[in-house]
Amino acid sequence: MRPYVPARPHPVLVLLLALAALLVPAVPAYGAGRVPARPLAATGTGLLAGRQLDGVQAFLGVPYAAPPTGARRFRPPQPPARWDGVRQAAQQAPACLQFSPFGLSDPQNVSEDCLYLDVYRPADAAPGARLPVLFWIHGGAYSQGTGTQFGGATLARLTGTVVVSINYRLGQLGYLALPQFDQEGTPGSGTWGLQDQIAALSWTRRNAAAFGGDPANITIAGQSAGAGSVCALLTAPSTAGLFSHAILQSGPCTLLSAPDQQAAGADGQAYAEAAGCPPGPDTLTCLRAAPPAALLAAAANHPTPGPATGTPVLPRGPAEAIAAGAWHQVPILIGSNAAEARLLVALTQPRLTAEQYTAQVTVAYGADAPRVLAAYPLTAYGSPYLAYSALLTDATFACHTYWTAALLRTQVPTYVYEFDDPNSPTLAGAQVPGLDESNAHSAELAYLFDFTMGDRPLTSAQLELADRMKRSWAAFARTGNPNTPGPPVWPTAGGGDSYRARSLRPDGATRTITTFADDHRCALWASVPGAAGGRPAAAGGR
Repeated sequence: MRPYVPARPHPVLVLLLALAALLVPAVPAYGAGRVPARPLAATGTGLLAGRQLDGVQAFLGVPYAAPPTGARRFRPPQPPARWDGVRQAAQQAPACLQFSPFGLSDPQNVSEDCLYLDVYRPADAAPGARLPVLFWIHGGAYSQGTGTQFGGATLARLTGTVVVSINYRLGQLGYLALPQFDQEGTPGSGTWGLQDQIAALSWTRRNAAAFGGDPANITIAGQSAGAGSVCALLTAPSTAGLFSHAILQSGPCTLLSAPDQQAAGADGQAYAEAAGCPPGPDTLTCLRAAPPAALLAAAANHPTPGPATGTPVLPRGPAEAIAAGAWHQVPILIGSNAAEARLLVALTQPRLTAEQYTAQVTVAYGADAPRVLAAYPLTAYGSPYLAYSALLTDATFACHTYWTAALLRTQVPTYVYEFDDPNSPTLAGAQVPGLDESNAHSAELAYLFDFTMGDRPLTSAQLELADRMKRSWAAFARTGNPNTPGPPVWPTAGGGDSYRARSLRPDGATRTITTFADDHRCALWASVPGAAGGRPAAAGGR
């Protein structure tokens, strides 16, 4: 067995993840003249008054930690203050500061005081009802996005699930690593955002029963960088016993590598200097006093690397830990979209020419370029845009989903999906006239949550698929198995040479596929140096 080799991020991956933010959803309004009763929930820090929606009760802007401002900047999250009386929880909190903003409908509605979450529960849920809890972590390259983009009302009402969606610190405010943190005795350098997620998960476990949820049946779920966060939570020692299942959407663990302290610290020093805080005894004092605008400006040439490894919070890279069996082994639901990279290519190279396509592949893959070009000939696609999108989809999300699932399935029940709606809406504001952006990164989110991400409403067939997906996700959250009553059966990924995935399609075309690795040319990508750098030998597969 070859030793595990950490993945090198694909040259286009960071930008692709950074485009994952969606628009903030509209909150359903009350009927004219109707004044509903305010639902209440008694949490460990005080009484909350939420808002009554159609068949759902929502508790919005709930603090799970103290504001991470002033002296608490670049420190682990602290418990929220208790309050007397009733705290109003009818309005969502601002997004955390955005280090690479994209898609917020109100870019000004941001704040460093942002450690809040939203809870949605069925209207008839009573304390102690022990409903399954879905704990959602948004994506956005660890640098942008917000939990308020993901309304959970329909999911909660349709499936009898408690849905929790969180904010966490982003950019360098969430992931700055410096040796000075260790010197001052602040634990977890480079993991502030991850520690926020752990704090929110711990809060959810402590308070789930107050919302009718089962504290012993929490499923952690996320998309893109949110799935990368799930990978970290699966391996962080302090999260043992906090969840029962996990869902990874478009963020396989072998693809989203985590930097070690040395690499993250070196980048952190360069970032601090860019922010006007050179190395020295006052570096941290300077950074904690710096205006937010200076912190954002300094990040322009320093992309957020995500949580750093090598501390007690995250001792080793998640893919490495999973390959070694050193993780919290729970049932897994994992998947990707059929054409993930279309979003990236549409927004960066929408008019890619044949000459540019050949040149870019040659530069990226060197001696292996002829094999790659032979596998993705322009004659097999309608345009260089479609050819390059297929190539990047396969090299990144598709095959790494395959390799991650192949690794997981030898240890726990693992279910795999591929979202494949050839007519899915594109992201509002991101569509390019004349380009097919269906099945791209983030396309599945409109089928699971309530938010205005699409350029058009779902059709009746798509709404039926969305209904089935919500029920499958909720079934997995309830039991660790996504099967719902009636056919078709969703099998596990299987073992040995067998590999099964659920192709999620509208019009009743959902089916089990066994050719995923061949469809995405994973044998080719396993042999291209760098492209499969994060695939542990133990994962096997073609």
